[in-house]
Formats: sequence, C-alpha cells, structure tokens
Amino acid sequence: MLLTVIGGGQLNTCFHLADGGTQLLLDCGATSLVGMRRCGVSPAEIDCIVLSHFHGDHYGGVPFVLLDAMVHKRTRPLTIVSPPGGEGCIGRLMECLYPGLSAKIGMAFPVTYLEFLPEKEIVTPHFRLQAVPVLHSPESLPHAVRLEWNGLKIGFSGDTEWTDNLLDVADGTDLFICECNNYDTESPGHLSYATLRRQMPRLPTKRLVLTHLGNEMLARRNELEIACLADGQKLNSEGGFGIAETSQE
Repeated sequence: MLLTVIGGGQLNTCFHLADGGTQLLLDCGATSLVGMRRCGVSPAEIDCIVLSHFHGDHYGGVPFVLLDAMVHKRTRPLTIVSPPGGEGCIGRLMECLYPGLSAKIGMAFPVTYLEFLPEKEIVTPHFRLQAVPVLHSPESLPHAVRLEWNGLKIGFSGDTEWTDNLLDVADGTDLFICECNNYDTESPGHLSYATLRRQMPRLPTKRLVLTHLGNEMLARRNELEIACLADGQKLNSEGGFGIAETSQE
C-alpha cells in the first residue's frame, strides 16, 4: 500500500491510499483538489472518500472533487463514508458554493453515501472500517477511524483531544496517524505533543506519525522525536510505512 500525504502540513487534511487497484481518500479538506494535482493523483480514479468529521479543513474539498468529476464526465462510482448526515451536509455545502449543482451529481455518475454506525463495522468489497467518537467540536460529529485493507491496519485520530478511544483505534495497527496541533499548550479539541509523549507507551501501534501541526509544533519541529507528516510525502507499507520522499513544502 502507498499512502500519499495530499494535505497534512500547509494544506488541509487529506491522505491518499492506493492498493490493489483501489484508491481512497482519508479526509478531503478544502485544498484537496489542488493537493491531488500537485501530487499527481487523479481525482477521477478515487473509489471512496472517508470523512472523519464535518469541518471545512476535513470535508470542504468534497464539492470540488464532485464538480471536477462532472466536468470530466466521470462514470466510475464513488462511495462517501462519513458521520451521520453526510449526504445532507455535503449537499448543503455544494449549494452554498455552486447553487443547483447538488441535484445534478447523482444523475451524472453513481454516488453512494454510507454513515458510521455505533460499534459496527462498515464492510465494502475492498476494506473494513470502524469509527469511534472522539473529543472535538461536538457539532462536527468528530470520529477517529480504523481501516483494515488487504491485511494492513491503519488508524487515524481525526481531530481530538486525548481520549482512551484512541487506544482501540490504534490497537494492532501498522500505522497510526495522529493529530498533534500543539507542543505543550493544552487546548480543547486538540492534542499536544506533551500529552502524546505521556500516552505513547499505551498506544499499541507499530508506527506513529503526527499531522495537523499548529504554529507551536512547526516552530519546534526539529526537536521532535516522533515523525511528522508534510504535504507531498509518501509512505510505503513495504518499508514499514517509512517516509519515502521529502515534502513539497
């Protein structure tokens, strides 16, 4: 499996995963379409978009991906997996940006919406996914997600402050992508590096990487002992999800 960081540094959160002919976006922030073009990822080949929560830097790029699909006459089906109410949230956002467009999308190519279910897996022909609630802005319906795909297990914290729910998401994962907005400042809804350092012995993952870095983290990046993701980086499962390329920042 190859994971490309479309946005996780200067650009909004978006990770591209590709394996066995299937391609998936994990979050799709407002800058995702621009980021995909920079990284050489074709939006037309995305099979599924998984959204952790409804904040613009995590799902605001979906209307642009859908519009791009219409412009380029996409026929390939697309699945969007999200917290409850995803179809309505995305439809309302599309109407704000491009009035009248949302009604045309379903007629142009098949779009299937799936919603996270409490304590239940979502099973598709390509992967299994489970989401658990985390501690962020409640109105955004924040979740962390755990993905099992072709024998690999990947966890993603979404945006959250510390919660023991992250232990379940990280359990046995080959890669755990965790937000880390602050260095030692504790703020509601986000994690700090100081907190993660304390919790690291409890996180049962083979490889921990950090994303969603705020100004504190960026200023002290060279001091960190945990790898941080940046736009344009690639991680390959064959190398234990080591960072294979330098960033484009």
